[in-house]
Amino acid sequence: MTKGSNTALSALSENTGSVIVSLGWSSPAGDGDADVSVLLLGQDGKVRSDADFYFYNNPVAADGSVQLLDKTPTEDGNEDRIGFDLTAVPPEVDRMVVAASRYEGAHFGELDDLRVTLSDAVGETLLRFTVGDAGTVSAIIFGELYRRGDEWKFRAVGQGYDSGLAGLATDFGVDVDDDAETAVEVVDDMAVTAAAEPAVNGRPVGVPPGTAPEPDPSGALDAVPAPRRSADEAGAPKPAARPRTAKKRAAPPSTPPKSLAENDSWKPARLFPVSALKSDRDREMRATSVLLSVMTQVPRFGRRLTAAFGAPSGRMETFTEVSLPHGDTPRRPDGVIRIERAGKLWTALVETKTNGNALKADQVQAYMDIAARRGYEAVITLSNDVALEGSPLVDVRIDRRRKHQVALWHLSWAEVAHQAQMLIRHEGVGNAARTWLLQELLHYLQHENSGCHGFQNMGSAWVPVRNGISDETLCQGDPRALEVVESWERLVRQVCLRLGGELGQKVLPAQRARRGTDPEARRMQLADRLCVEGRLQAELRVEQAPGLLTIGADLRTGRLRTSIEFPAPEQGYPLSWVKRLVRRLAEAPADLHVETLLEGGTGGPRGTLERLRPEPADMLPKGGGAITGFRLSLFKNMGNSRGNAESSFIRSVDDAVHRFHSTVIFPPGRSRGPADGGLGKGPGCEAPGRRSAPHVSSPRNRRARSIFLQFEAAVRVVDLVAPQFADLAEAVADGLGGG
Repeated sequence: MTKGSNTALSALSENTGSVIVSLGWSSPAGDGDADVSVLLLGQDGKVRSDADFYFYNNPVAADGSVQLLDKTPTEDGNEDRIGFDLTAVPPEVDRMVVAASRYEGAHFGELDDLRVTLSDAVGETLLRFTVGDAGTVSAIIFGELYRRGDEWKFRAVGQGYDSGLAGLATDFGVDVDDDAETAVEVVDDMAVTAAAEPAVNGRPVGVPPGTAPEPDPSGALDAVPAPRRSADEAGAPKPAARPRTAKKRAAPPSTPPKSLAENDSWKPARLFPVSALKSDRDREMRATSVLLSVMTQVPRFGRRLTAAFGAPSGRMETFTEVSLPHGDTPRRPDGVIRIERAGKLWTALVETKTNGNALKADQVQAYMDIAARRGYEAVITLSNDVALEGSPLVDVRIDRRRKHQVALWHLSWAEVAHQAQMLIRHEGVGNAARTWLLQELLHYLQHENSGCHGFQNMGSAWVPVRNGISDETLCQGDPRALEVVESWERLVRQVCLRLGGELGQKVLPAQRARRGTDPEARRMQLADRLCVEGRLQAELRVEQAPGLLTIGADLRTGRLRTSIEFPAPEQGYPLSWVKRLVRRLAEAPADLHVETLLEGGTGGPRGTLERLRPEPADMLPKGGGAITGFRLSLFKNMGNSRGNAESSFIRSVDDAVHRFHSTVIFPPGRSRGPADGGLGKGPGCEAPGRRSAPHVSSPRNRRARSIFLQFEAAVRVVDLVAPQFADLAEAVADGLGGG
């Protein structure tokens, strides 16, 4: 499409009741990102209320009409997806604006291939619009869905905003609270305030993760007299909280209370036991039944998984071991998902594999044929493997001549565990019983006997390639090297999912690629580089981290390296920088390698933290070169085996990343606010953690809030000027000490 053009969705496909709009871009530096947003507008071109503004702090519509889905890594960048259930859009909504915004001073001119695509319910791409040179704008309207009579149309817009997300939202009638410095953090609607019974992550405080909520035996609540309010307070309506474009912080996981068991040999009772699983067939049946049942009982979790497949929002039922006719021999898919919305049914067949077993093309093909004949919408495969763009897990023939098309989707067990972690530990589901169900599901998936551990085998080519690199007999063009590169990318995707679930932040592979990069050609280049250099490398972009997290595996030396680079502060003295850096690394391992980066790319001083702690000045260049930044690195011996044993390569990579992010980037107890990525934006940027203002519900609390905000403003002034005084004091002290 071209800018300003429009088209009717019904002219492109018959399956447009639910559509997925994808916004994508690529970044040559590998660190570019943006956030999507949607505004629902009436005929006057304005939102009906602030609740019609969907973005990272308000990602899901209560009626299921709009849902912001997770970011998806692509071969040349990232893609944000938005699920629209057009049958659920309220009739008073005339159009829906799809936009994206950047933050922290970044602009869209730094990104390449800005594009929007729209896909129907079976995953077929119906249209594509590419935005031209975006310049210095920090927000862009990519397009809009709008009504014309009884049908929906799409218009390509491509309009930029210099004022960012807040300015864009304000133009459409949203009353934005954009004062990120003094505004109070918005409390989630499902959170319980201090005046009510305290709860953590959807369960009462003091209830351990493995404990079910206790029902009230009386069946009724005790009557508690409400506090009296003045006539003015009683008559005054409570003002609605305004949307804030400042990002919410992910809630950190709560520390479970001490167990009542006498010793570690006491195993807590579990809702989904796994000790009786003896065969792969038992594992598949149990895993499918457990997952599908929890999806129906925790609607937010079920919706989170199915929305990405174009499923509508509605009443969900799931089934297992359903017999369906297919030629002479009936077929039994592992599961069936049915969702009812406005009298219409959406149906998906589920084929499950566990314990590293591969999907079988003939099985999936049979289910695709059955679904097409019976008018079902999708077939979902679920296994340990992580899907890659341009590298399908199974080859399936799709008859394009059929009027009814079936979508084939893949889901990894690692993705299921990631979504459960995000809801349990960081977002909540608003109900203690549902939280407990999700906790039991997560425990089941992570148990060693469940077979649902995600990607767990580097493939048959791993050992020959490793030996060939060691013996220097591996040649460029060897197809086994390409297999190892694909397995490495699957492992990196899984590491991103696990790390994102632990941190509650977005973690994505950083692709340094330009527009038009072919996935197969890019992997071939990486395979040739592996043959020559003997190294595998990946970069991860962790939200709120000070730089890209780099993972390197040197197959020649058998060593893993995890590292991060970040720039030096723009103000202050170099000696103060390195002293402050050493202080901030007080809890880091003694074997952490610290390297000073100098202007021009020349190597600077380096050493272990153990050696630098008593003498931080050893980090300063002897010749007085300009310091541009610092690099922190940890090294670990690499596992050799291809599987998931303790000595395996996969396990060693997981352990290396976990140790680095938990001891260096985000050590326990350190604030991780939007302005502070654990280490901060540099060793001299000591951004304080965000404090929480008192809950505002009475004149007394309003006075407390006012005093709190004044105090916080004063503290921020001190935080701004303190580093300069600290630099001066340290410089004077160093001068006196040297004289």
